[in-house]
Amino acid sequence: MENQLNRNRLFIASCFALLTTAFAFGIRAGIMNDLVTDMSLSDQQLGWINFMGIFGFPIATLVGGPLYNSLGPKKIGNIAFLCHFIGITFSILSNSFYTLFFSTFFISFANGMVEAAYNPLIASMYTSNRATMLNRFHVWFPGGIAIGSLIALSLGLLGGSWQIKIAVMYVPAFTYFLLFRGQAFPEAPKETTMSTAENLKAIMSSPIYWLMLVCMALTATTELGTQSWVERILANSGAQPLLVLALVTVLMAVGRMFAGPLIHRLNITGVLLGSAIISALAIFMMSMATGPMVYVAAVLFAIGVCYFWPNMISFVADYLPKTGALGMSLIGGVGMLGLSIFQPIIGGWIEGHRAVKSAEGLTGEALELAAGQATLANIAIIPTLLIGVFLFLFLYVRKNKTHA
Repeated sequence: MENQLNRNRLFIASCFALLTTAFAFGIRAGIMNDLVTDMSLSDQQLGWINFMGIFGFPIATLVGGPLYNSLGPKKIGNIAFLCHFIGITFSILSNSFYTLFFSTFFISFANGMVEAAYNPLIASMYTSNRATMLNRFHVWFPGGIAIGSLIALSLGLLGGSWQIKIAVMYVPAFTYFLLFRGQAFPEAPKETTMSTAENLKAIMSSPIYWLMLVCMALTATTELGTQSWVERILANSGAQPLLVLALVTVLMAVGRMFAGPLIHRLNITGVLLGSAIISALAIFMMSMATGPMVYVAAVLFAIGVCYFWPNMISFVADYLPKTGALGMSLIGGVGMLGLSIFQPIIGGWIEGHRAVKSAEGLTGEALELAAGQATLANIAIIPTLLIGVFLFLFLYVRKNKTHA
């Protein structure tokens, strides 16, 4: 079986699966105003659509993580494709808040199954350079958001409907399904091939793992909470929101592609600490910027959030290997769970700040800009809290000089 293993094809197929996940985020960010016009949705309802677009992810990891040892990445990946197909199809056919709400769940559930299947797959294929390859795999999340947002922008300029924009997701979905067909899959490394019960015992007995779960919820919200609302928050800033999103995600993709030397120099915890510092500065800057300065803040934001997600997973894979595939799946799921919880909160922040600024006499575009900037200031508190946690983690790992 080892002789038949085609690592390159498996890796490329995994990247297309993650690209499908990214399209869901990028395209959804580009159709929010379309949904407001077509279905008369409020910001609070948009927040709940974003919630459901994320909530299925942690549910899937709670299912897929414990089943990984028995089903393996192939069967979990097939479940992901089936749910992607159902979710995309019924989202296109949706004509009300409730039908869109539930069809979006299938897409997010599929996204979680992708995470549950292919992070452990890549970790098992590349044991000697695991962090580097996980970063390269996660290139395709920001890369896919950039591509998806540009597709949404282009189709919008051409008069394409939001249904056509969603249909674009069929392309990477069918691609990863066909690339995985007929392929042999690798065995997991010995240190991760314990039973699911033993994986769970390792998770329950590790205070560091629980700390990382909390941090994952906050890092995911810092990165994706900001990006999910970019069109609504920055629509009146003097910058093109989808171009800001594309700029951020392209820079993130480039950063992850060449993450290896940085991780080697600073180690994973040093990278996470630097990311928290830069992210906090960037979002505070974005909360005050208008016009061209929005793009400057966006560049800084991209550098800050670039390494969060893959290196949180890499930390678990490298420093807590006994948690196995379950550990990697759960931390991704908790990240999306935290993000989903914050979606209606962010929507509520926008509406709350709009009411306050309106009472102060602001109207029109000035009102929307002020509400968006105040919301960004709220979001910036999250990475500020992470600075202290990652400083502790950096010093802890350096002091012990062993796995956490």
